[in-house]
Amino acid sequence: MASNFSQPAVQLCYENVNGSCIKVAYSPGSRVILYTVFGFGSLLALFGNLLVMTSVLHFKQLHSPTNFLLASLACADFLVGMTVMPFSMVRSVESCWYFGAQFCTFHSCCDIAFCLSSLFHLCFISIDRYIAVTDPLVYPTKFTVPVSGVCISISWVLPVLYSGVVFYTGVNDDGMEDLVSALSCVGGCQVAVNQDWVLIDFLLFFIPTLVMVILYSKIFLVAKQQAIKIETTGSKTESSSESYKARVAKRERKAAKTLGVTVIAFMISWLPYIIDSLIDAYMGFITPAYIYEICCWITYYNSAMNPLIYAFFYPWFRKAIKLILSGKILKNSSSTISLSLE
Repeated sequence: MASNFSQPAVQLCYENVNGSCIKVAYSPGSRVILYTVFGFGSLLALFGNLLVMTSVLHFKQLHSPTNFLLASLACADFLVGMTVMPFSMVRSVESCWYFGAQFCTFHSCCDIAFCLSSLFHLCFISIDRYIAVTDPLVYPTKFTVPVSGVCISISWVLPVLYSGVVFYTGVNDDGMEDLVSALSCVGGCQVAVNQDWVLIDFLLFFIPTLVMVILYSKIFLVAKQQAIKIETTGSKTESSSESYKARVAKRERKAAKTLGVTVIAFMISWLPYIIDSLIDAYMGFITPAYIYEICCWITYYNSAMNPLIYAFFYPWFRKAIKLILSGKILKNSSSTISLSLE
């Protein structure tokens, strides 16, 4: 007897192509929600970080080694929003890759390069803040604009070289040829990474993160000691040099706290992805695809979070945003407007 129930047709990424990947179809309502959430994150990363870069580069008062590092960090996050998130959004919602195998490799390369660049920037910023808080008067002679330029160069060159070598030489999937062949299908963009390179990725995340944790722990310890010292000597008459040193130390501590929040947000955003990568590499890629996508998007959203952190903690950034959005930066001499950093 023939069955009265027919099996639902399997949807493919490319219906008329042999070897096409299977498409996981979402309901129309779910697709709208996912595109809204992912699209909002992409737009926030683009326009938020564009505001950060414009603020630092336009207003002369913000031309400092630390702020140049912040602008370069914003550039890395901006590129994540421009070259990574929109295409990952289509991949995540449609469960298919429609942009070709070559662009898949380029997309994966950009993904790793820009995210690692963000990590390196944050590590150098933590070093900058440590020097500024522990020795605020000598800091301007130690961490100069040329030194900041060297840090920025390292933060870009090393991640780009690393990701290029890993993905364009194919060393990432050495020894995994059978698995790669089994996973390969038309309309897929699944990049397999073997245990050796996953371990290297983990170390590239762990070592700078450990440096940041150690430095910020010392920063807050020193900041606490400085606050106690200022409180105990507050009733005494201070010389002008001591008063100036106290004001500088207070400003640097405030900046360190803000950037410490940025580092914590980065670590929280990256931990799920790093843990998932280790589990997949050492336990036979057992993580469901949707878990992997969630972990990826948590890391992507970190690129959109930094401008929100700056807007919440930095009065100068909020004032700069008002000037930019109102069009006042188009006027002559707008670059010399005071943003009241103190």
